[in-house]
Amino acid sequence: MLKLTFLGTGAACPTVDRNVAALALAREGETLLFDCGEGTQRQMMRYGVSFTFRDIFFTHFHSDHLLGVIGLLRTLGLLNIFGEQEARSEGLTLYGPRGAKRILSHALEVGIERVKFPVEIVELAVGDVVRRDEYDIVTFPTEHRADTIGYALVEHIRKGRFNPDLARAMGIPEGPLWGRIHKGETVTLPDGRVITPAELVGQPRPGRKVVITGDTRPVPAVQEVSTGADLLVHEATFSHLDQARARETGHSTATEAAEIARAAGVKRLALTHISPRYSREAPELLAEARGIFPETVIARDGMELEVSFEAEGE
Repeated sequence: MLKLTFLGTGAACPTVDRNVAALALAREGETLLFDCGEGTQRQMMRYGVSFTFRDIFFTHFHSDHLLGVIGLLRTLGLLNIFGEQEARSEGLTLYGPRGAKRILSHALEVGIERVKFPVEIVELAVGDVVRRDEYDIVTFPTEHRADTIGYALVEHIRKGRFNPDLARAMGIPEGPLWGRIHKGETVTLPDGRVITPAELVGQPRPGRKVVITGDTRPVPAVQEVSTGADLLVHEATFSHLDQARARETGHSTATEAAEIARAAGVKRLALTHISPRYSREAPELLAEARGIFPETVIARDGMELEVSFEAEGE
C-alpha cells in the first residue's frame, strides 16, 4: 500500500478550510512526512496519520512549511503522559536543503523543554539520494525565493512474476525450489532437468513513483524527474489570471502545473498550496488545469490518494 494523506493544502497562512503545508506518505507500514506547517500534529490526529514516523523531509524553510515541527516534537515526547502510547525512544531524522542544521537546531531549542529522543539533522543538496531497501528518495532542483529542493519517492524495480501453474505442470515440487528460481537461480531437479528462471519468471516490473515539488516555479527539472510518475503533487498557488503574481512570488499557476504533468506523462496530478483567495473547492483552478490535463484533482485537507501498481492486480 502506498497512500498520501494531505494534512495541509493552503498557502502562506491557515484558513478555516485549509491548513498550511504538510503531507504524509504511508508505504507498506512506514510513514514519511513532507513539510510540517503550523498545526501539523493536530492534523495528524484528525486524519489518523501514525505518530510512529521516523523521517520529516522539508522542501524549504519558509514558516508555513516549518513551524509545526516545534509542536510536533513536543507532542511526540508527551504522548506517554496521556496513556496513549509509550514515550518515544527511537530516533527521528529531519532532512532539508541548505540551512537545515542551523534552522532546525534552533527549532529544537524553542521553549524550556528538551527533546528526550535522538534527532538527527541532515542537509541535502540537489541530486542527493536517501537510499532505502525498497525505494529511494531522490532530490531535485526547484525554484522559489529560498534554498529549496523537491523530493521523488522512486521504488526499486521488482522481480518478474513467478508462474506457479506452469511450475506445477513442469513437475517442479512446490517449496524451496520455487523460491530459488524466483530469486534468479538456475536449479537442477532430481530427474536431472535444469530449470532456468527465464522459463518461469516474467520480466522485471517497475515500482511506483511519487513526486512532491514543494513551492516552485515551473522548471525543467520538475518535468524531467516526473517523467512517467504515478502521481505528481505540484503546487498551484494561483490561477493563470495571476501569472504576474505567481512569477513575482516564486510560485506556479494551475495552468503551469498541468502543462508539466502533460509533458511528463504522469498518471495523476494533485494540486496543492492553494492561495486563501480561492474557495475550498477552488473550481476555477480545477477547470483551468483539467482543460490541459484531465487527470487532475485539487487536494483538500484530509484527502487520501492511493497509488497502485499498474494493471497487475496488485
